[in-house]
Amino acid sequence: MPGWPGLQHWRCLSRQSLLGDLVWYLAGRRFGNRTLQSLCRLSLSRDSCMKQTERFFSRWGVRVLAVAKFVPGLSMVSVPMAGAMRVRPAAFLRYDAVGASLWALVGLSVGAVFAPQVQDVLALLSELGAGAIVVLAALLAGYVGWRWWRRQSLLRSLEHARIAVDELVPLLAGEESLRPTVLDIRAPGYRQLQPYTIPGAVFADERQLAQILASVPRDRSVVIYCACPDEVSAAWLAARMRERGYRDVRPLLGGLDAWRDAGHPVTSLVPVTVVADANAAAATA
Repeated sequence: MPGWPGLQHWRCLSRQSLLGDLVWYLAGRRFGNRTLQSLCRLSLSRDSCMKQTERFFSRWGVRVLAVAKFVPGLSMVSVPMAGAMRVRPAAFLRYDAVGASLWALVGLSVGAVFAPQVQDVLALLSELGAGAIVVLAALLAGYVGWRWWRRQSLLRSLEHARIAVDELVPLLAGEESLRPTVLDIRAPGYRQLQPYTIPGAVFADERQLAQILASVPRDRSVVIYCACPDEVSAAWLAARMRERGYRDVRPLLGGLDAWRDAGHPVTSLVPVTVVADANAAAATA
């Protein structure tokens, strides 16, 4: 590599990538979940943006940073998540430096190997003129618009079905037989970031829909909260449960953050593992 013409470019790209990641790491460390939610608002897949990254972290730990830049969606959130999860700075710098170096090396290598093909594509676009660029931009805009419309349709379908914190409080204080089942569908890693839950809430994994349906009676009121922008995952699960005969199932507006901001008590958690069965109660510290 000492004689490689792209060595200086590789070093420069690696350093710049690492410095940029360091800024996001510090933002995640300072602002925690708010940084992650802000980033996911820019994603086309808000419902999976944070959970996908958290699941990678749960399985691989900080080592995921070495390959995060090569996985769509993972690269955007993994770095601030490392900060939010209090990964030690030395460990972050070590693995992120590996990831930044690999990313720069692969990018430069692919560019060098396929340079003739890239030149051919650029020449073709030049021959086609501005019309080709307009068509490509229109296709991209159409795809983004379709994803946005699909998400907005889901949210609109449940716009009037959300329940506010001040509506939930008296329901939880009422007769036991009339109390709603509160489902906490945050991923385990987010329970580490926020190690508490609404009193009486039970953990569930929206991917295990059959187990949730088997454990929650259809005549029971259900309230769902998550750790995602606009309660997208909660809205998705509520829609699936409604399709299967649940009449009163609603996402909690603002989620756990809104509950805490209103000053209501929370239940502290001991370390937990993934729970798919909605009958598994939150542990009290």
